[in-house]
Amino acid sequence: MPNLVQIDDKIKLDQFLKWSRLASTGGESKHMIKNGLVRVNGVTEARRGRVLKHGDVVQIEREGEYVVSSRSTDTGN
Repeated sequence: MPNLVQIDDKIKLDQFLKWSRLASTGGESKHMIKNGLVRVNGVTEARRGRVLKHGDVVQIEREGEYVVSSRSTDTGN
């Protein structure tokens, strides 16, 4: 079962990894992304600056699956 991670609106992938404590530093998040350990919506993501929004699914190799959920009622859809 995926973990639900609530954000205020939008967040960059590298910030998401640090904020959700999947990476302890920016360097670690960069390393995870660069080495292909991170998938967003089923696609390996190589961009640290990829903006995540409500409904995106982030998968981390050996860590699990995380669903991004907006705290606001306006999801931008």
